[in-house]
Amino acid sequence: MEYVYAALILNETDEEINEENVTDILEAAGADVEESRVKALVAALEDVDIEDAVEQAAAVPAGGAGGAGGAAAGGEADTDEAEEEADEAEEEEADDDEDDDAGGEGLGELFG
Repeated sequence: MEYVYAALILNETDEEINEENVTDILEAAGADVEESRVKALVAALEDVDIEDAVEQAAAVPAGGAGGAGGAAAGGEADTDEAEEEADEAEEEEADDDEDDDAGGEGLGELFG
């Protein structure tokens, strides 16, 4: 998740989301940086409107129709699922470098 947070910080500060900037933020935070994950993230966000993606993610209630109790109980599970989905998206990006048309397919999973 720290990779996504780095991208969100860059977006919020109107800085370019590129490999160097993402790496700088992660290193400043003391994270162990994996170059392949940075490349996958930057590639996945290349043609994505992050503001729009964040607004769409905010509009979806956490935990589905479970109400407030479901959201509170499912918070940790949602975080684990999001991390797993981000890892899967990064693996797919690494495996599918030749498919340029897949630009932002996995982005919803990164934020939602």
